[in-house]
Amino acid sequence: MSPSFELDPQPAIRVTMMPADTNAHGTIFGGKILSLIDQAGAIAAHRIGVGRVVTVAMRECVFKHPVRVGDIVSCYADVLKVGKTSITVCVRVVAHRPTDVKRSVEVTKAEAIYVHIDEAGRPIPIAEGEEV
Repeated sequence: MSPSFELDPQPAIRVTMMPADTNAHGTIFGGKILSLIDQAGAIAAHRIGVGRVVTVAMRECVFKHPVRVGDIVSCYADVLKVGKTSITVCVRVVAHRPTDVKRSVEVTKAEAIYVHIDEAGRPIPIAEGEEV
């Protein structure tokens, strides 16, 4: 079966941004968004049946819009590629503005690469049944 290149219409993660997540400028830390991307990508890998994974890389992540306290952030994740031991996932981050329910902005998107590992942390092949 080949990978789906369309993003899943259901978010892997959806959270409301809180004051504890802000930087000195009053917007959400970029690192908080990167953490959500990492989690959403891992969820996408688990969704196709791959067990334990670790993040090995995240490709360029350019922030187009700030995220504010109270924004509802959705991370849409889709598996792009399954290799022998690795999985590449595209994660798109959208902020829904609570003050204008019809207004959403794409904050960023990134590709995250994960490696399937055993209990000792060594890379292991992705079984046939685990492929997309």
